Amino acid sequence: MWGSLARFILRFRWTLLFLLLAVTGFMTWHAIKVQLSYEFTRAIPTDNPKYQAYQAFRQQFGEDGNLLVIGVQTEQLFTEKIFNDYVALVADLKKVQAVEDVLNVPAATNLLRDSAAEKLNPSPVFPPGPLSQAAIDSSVAVFHSLPFYQGLLYNPATSAYLIGIRINKDVLNSKKRNDVVADIIKVGDAFGKKHTIEMHYSGLPLVRTNIATKVAREMQWFLLGSIILSAILLLISFRSFSAMGLSLAVVIIGVLWSLGTMVLMGYKITILNALIPPLVVVIGIPNCIYFLNKFHTAWNDTAHIADPATRKHTALTEMISRMGIVTLFCNIAAAIGFGVFALTKSAVLKEFGFVAGINIMALFFISIIFIPVVLSFLPPPKSRHTRYLDNKWLLSVLDRLEIWSVSHRAIIYLVTGVLLIAAVAGIFRLRSEGFMVDDLPKTDKIYTDLKFFEKHFKGVMPLEIVVDTKRKNGLRANMLQTFGKIDSLSAFITAQPEMARPLSIVEGLKFARQAYYEGDSVQYGLPTSFDIGFLAQYLGSKAEDSTGKQNNFTRVVRSFMDSTRQRTRVSVNMADVGSKRLPELIQSIQNKSSQLFDTARYQVEFTGTTVTFLEGSAFIINGLKESIGWAFLLIALCMLYLFRSFKILLCSLVPNIIPLIITAGVMGWTGVAIKPSTVLVFSVALGIAIDITIRFLVNYKQELQGSDKSPQEIVISTIHKTGISIIYTSLVLIAGFVIFCFSAFGGTQALGWLTSLTLVLATLTNLIFLPTLLMTFVKKERKQ
Repeated sequence: MWGSLARFILRFRWTLLFLLLAVTGFMTWHAIKVQLSYEFTRAIPTDNPKYQAYQAFRQQFGEDGNLLVIGVQTEQLFTEKIFNDYVALVADLKKVQAVEDVLNVPAATNLLRDSAAEKLNPSPVFPPGPLSQAAIDSSVAVFHSLPFYQGLLYNPATSAYLIGIRINKDVLNSKKRNDVVADIIKVGDAFGKKHTIEMHYSGLPLVRTNIATKVAREMQWFLLGSIILSAILLLISFRSFSAMGLSLAVVIIGVLWSLGTMVLMGYKITILNALIPPLVVVIGIPNCIYFLNKFHTAWNDTAHIADPATRKHTALTEMISRMGIVTLFCNIAAAIGFGVFALTKSAVLKEFGFVAGINIMALFFISIIFIPVVLSFLPPPKSRHTRYLDNKWLLSVLDRLEIWSVSHRAIIYLVTGVLLIAAVAGIFRLRSEGFMVDDLPKTDKIYTDLKFFEKHFKGVMPLEIVVDTKRKNGLRANMLQTFGKIDSLSAFITAQPEMARPLSIVEGLKFARQAYYEGDSVQYGLPTSFDIGFLAQYLGSKAEDSTGKQNNFTRVVRSFMDSTRQRTRVSVNMADVGSKRLPELIQSIQNKSSQLFDTARYQVEFTGTTVTFLEGSAFIINGLKESIGWAFLLIALCMLYLFRSFKILLCSLVPNIIPLIITAGVMGWTGVAIKPSTVLVFSVALGIAIDITIRFLVNYKQELQGSDKSPQEIVISTIHKTGISIIYTSLVLIAGFVIFCFSAFGGTQALGWLTSLTLVLATLTNLIFLPTLLMTFVKKERKQ
């Protein structure tokens, strides 16, 4: 079959090359249209109750993750020059395209009681226009008497002040968000530079925009770096620019196909599938190495053929015949390792698995067509191009491996056992925990600014609590009782060190009560049954201005209720506490709400971006864990089909399980947590490392057929025939993943060094432990 395929490829080489280039041109045309994705909720299946609850919340109350915050810490804010410039800063921020609202100290509103009209009139705390120092001091005194703004716009204990900027949700989900965020930072930095004040920026729009930008930038650099590094290694190995160019052309075509596939499927680049192009390079280069290695070996073996053209044709036929099935199953194994992600329920994992799996298989077709066809047009290899086959240093290494496999099997088993015991002990130390920004280095400004807001305002990560009275106008019935329960829940939340004071309709009523009692800050509290009758008149239909529109305060209060007055929201800003602490925190609040709210009359639901982040992380981690099991099962079935022997199946799987166990143990001992970016290592490493096993065992099986040598001699021969290409391939793979260690994201760094470690271990187990296993089975056969 493979001989016929070889003859077909070489006979119709022009046609196949034209078709391949035509498809590549089509894919390139689509690849240039690839876009970035800015949504995290896509990690959650659309039929998930928490996803649906979040969408319902957004529909009723609007976005919760569209607030970008600017913070400063200074005791000089209310000096005349700085404050007036601060007012100008706010005005400039409002001019930025897509900015819908700016919450800030200069725009703080007070409520003044109008007894004659029986309404509360909003009045700016700071009058408009440039203010004198005396006017500022007078207004500051009023501002500090309003507890409503404490913890919301300023922290009196640390002299930290906050500006909240709401950005249009449609812009946030488009490429324009980069320009909007950049313009906001530009305006803020100008103010900070003028007054030598450090500016701090945070909020989900900023975090996601910066991470998406870093992902796009890293993808370009990693892709370029992996190509350059591969080119250097190929040039060192083959001493041939044509071999290097041929290999690079294969992986570049693979990269274009992968990006084109994303666009054709309607996918965008996420932090996960941004890894696909560099992975295509890393996985594609070994295909080229094995094909070229076999071509050069076959060229040397056909030295007796005088005609160069016939000799090259024979070598190419031998290359396709021998390496076709090996490369096919290697790519199938790697495609399974990635493709199983498509079986999960997470949209981002499905996309990653589908695109990676399809394009790894596409690499096989690209390699088996492009490499032989181009080689058929190139001049025959020169002696310097095949000199690496007689590398004395590598041959001595293989001789040493042979000695270990034959003479030191007991030591190999003992050392492996000790390492496995230590690894299992490390596995028990593994923990599963992820943060919204934990993949960033602790020195990154995004991280340090987030900690600034956690220190001074207890964080900016949004958590939403929806209280449903289960009936229309339920918030009006038993109003004091319902609001009293919400106030008690808010007090419990405020007592948590990781959570800020919640903002709800209750806080609005407290503000109104203070205004009703002539601004006395002591009266900032929930209305009692005594004063609610009087206060209700001020919050009713008369709470409108002369044009019939609701005043600003009334609009804010009513934004915390739905149109039917059945549901109300409690908005909380909190620290990025991580996926381990967050469920504990939410559970404690749920327990408190269960004590306060009768479930027969109320339904309390937790939602918001923080909850969807937790749910998304859980889905990704669980999906990755499940995918490892599926990958292992499917790869085992492929190996069983390929070798038709349970004995060989066992020999193929054990050397690849050992590196995974040791890597998991290393993670436990080094404190690397299980999270979406690190659990990915196991499926990736399994799918790639099994390639080495397949190449070794296929060669062993091919040598075994029709050979008069003993099985032990065949194992030794296999070590020498496959060892050089395995070592070269492993070096390329390891170097390709080492590039990820230079990432700005901790998870990507961990993926780089952990996968490199796994591949080093897989190379050793396949060149030492696998032959030892085969030797053991050979010994049993002789006894039988």
